[in-house]
Parts: sequence; structure tokens; C-alpha cells
Amino acid sequence: MIRTVDTLLDRTIVPGYTRLGYHLRKACWSHAEPDALRGKTALVTGANSGIGKSIATRFAGLGARTVLAVRDSGRGERARLEILAAVPGAQVELVLCDIAEPASVDTCARTLTERYEALDVLVHNAGVLPPDRAENSVGHELTLATHVLGPLRFTDRITPLLAAAGAARIIFVASGGMYAQPLPADDPQYRGGEYRGATAYARTKRVQVAFGPLLDGRLADHGVGVHSMHPGWVDTPGITAALPRFSSALRPAMRTADEGADTAVWLATTDPAPLSGHFWHDRRIRDEHYLRHTRYPESALLSLWEYCLAEAEVALHPH
Repeated sequence: MIRTVDTLLDRTIVPGYTRLGYHLRKACWSHAEPDALRGKTALVTGANSGIGKSIATRFAGLGARTVLAVRDSGRGERARLEILAAVPGAQVELVLCDIAEPASVDTCARTLTERYEALDVLVHNAGVLPPDRAENSVGHELTLATHVLGPLRFTDRITPLLAAAGAARIIFVASGGMYAQPLPADDPQYRGGEYRGATAYARTKRVQVAFGPLLDGRLADHGVGVHSMHPGWVDTPGITAALPRFSSALRPAMRTADEGADTAVWLATTDPAPLSGHFWHDRRIRDEHYLRHTRYPESALLSLWEYCLAEAEVALHPH
């Protein structure tokens, strides 16, 4: 009965992705142990607001040495102090990283390598939804650089830290919006057609999810598990600014940032470790496709994977 209700919520979209779905499912969940991350180091990108900040706050409350990877030092320090106010005595640290910029990614990776011996949890949460097409300093379209190329490069550069943890977990915060978009295998840089920020966002979130099993396979020998999840429809400053009409219409039903953070925190803490290489929503593995036009041949996926590895200048320590 519970599984039937869960499936119905997922397929009907609106109830499942709003607060209603969260609270109906939550009744069946257990809470993480108070010290579930004690002695571990967890890093969250884009952690100065929204879901990222909620994930970081939860990690700090569970005993982790929590690292906020942010591109703005002022906003990052404010977030750090706010987390410390919410979790007195927590160990919360800051590192600068603009995930869309290769040089910043490399500098951040070097800093982390000098500062820490191991990294137990890495949450790729940083996101952008630009109104117009923009590029980073090396000519990559901004959403692709932020959601795909930057995370691939960053993961590659700190793989030794993840491997040193013994059983590290990587979590991508994706989006349910990806269900409406196919894999952009023929135009990953979004150079063709009329550019729409929401479409670019959803396309690159589709890529994140599609790459999950491939990245998991590359890192399995290092003892690293890879997961992706979507948080439902969450009321965050970024979504409000980028999609004002959507936010205004659904605000009473939208999830809080803390509710949206739940599955990411669960993936980082549940014991035994969740099955890796899958896409999750509200603590359950979900289908990656609900529309026929979003399906793609494996050849298209592998071609896009190799393209992105090359653009990100990544080897990812192949077997």
C-alpha cells in the first residue's frame, strides 16, 4: 500500500514534488543517528544559500567537519556564521571555488589537498539558471560548465582525497525539471536555437543524472559511490529570481530548503550505504525517464561523456 501511494505521488508529479509528497512519505522514514557524520569531512558546493546551505547545516548538526565551497567569500562567511549560530560548537570551514571556472577548481583542489587527509562526502549542489546564454572564461556555456564540466574536473582533481576516505559518497543535486528534456548530445554547448535559461538548466541536469552510472563505474575501484537526486519543488532564492511566475503560483505548496535537502543528507548518512549509480527522490530510486522523447541510445551517451571529459580535461583515473 505504501509503495503504491509513493508511486502514485511520483507519477502525478505535482503532489509528489510538493510539500504534500514529502510529508506523506516522511511518516515512514527514520531519523539519522545524532553523530552519523562524527569524525568525517563533508564538502558542499554552492553552500551559502538554499538547499546547499540546508545540507551543510544538517551535516554540521550530525557531527561532520563541514566545508562550504563558495565563489563569494563574503556570502560564504555569512553562511558559515549562520550555520555556527544554528549548530553551536560545529566545525564549519570555508574554501573558495567557482565551479564553472577551471582555474578556480584547480586552486580549490590544491587547497583541499593541503588542508585535509580525506574527504568522506562531496555534494555537487552549485547551480545557475541564467536568463541569457553566457560562457565561462574558456568558452563553455555556463550551465554546462557549472553542472557538468566543473563537477567532473573537481571530482577528478580530488579523487585521491575521496579514495583516502575508504567509502566516500558523491551526491549530485539534480532537478525534476530534467524529465522534460532529452540528452543534448548533438549540441551540449547550446549554440543552436533560441536560448532559454530554464531549458539549459534542465538539459544539463539531465546530463548530470545520465553521467551518474558512468562516473560511479570509473570511481568504484577507489571505494567511491556516486548518487544523484532531485529535491522536489523547493522555494529558494535562486528559483524565485529565475522563475518568478512558477514560484509565485506554487509557493504555498513548495518545499522548504530543509525538506529539499533531506534525500541528499540521507544518501550521505544512511547505513549501510545506498546502492550507488542511481537517481533518487524522497529516499527511493526513481526512473530516469517518464517521456519517450527523452530516451537516448547508449552511443549518444558515451559520445557526450567522452566530449565532456575532454572539455573538462579529465581522465578520472580510468581502470
